[in-house]
Amino acid sequence: MERESPGGSTAVEGFDAVLERLRGVVERLETGSLTLEESLKVFEEGVRLSRRGTQILESAEKRVEILLQSEEGTPTTAPFADDGPEKTGDHPGPASRRRDG
Repeated sequence: MERESPGGSTAVEGFDAVLERLRGVVERLETGSLTLEESLKVFEEGVRLSRRGTQILESAEKRVEILLQSEEGTPTTAPFADDGPEKTGDHPGPASRRRDG
């Protein structure tokens, strides 16, 4: 497992580490004690972390879809949470997941 170097990030960083760093960014910005330039730098870091977290989640979602493929090879997907009206017919949450086929 790779560790973060001081002042930088690694190519391999888990979601929990990214989320923790993002929380730190939010805390720093909420203090209101940073200069405008410092705030912009911290905000940029937050945007990078947010994008990395999204990438990690999308990758995990793809892995879950592969694991949930039916025996015929057709992906069976279900949302982890209520994603809104665009996904109808499925109930949110892991308890309602089922394999079709």
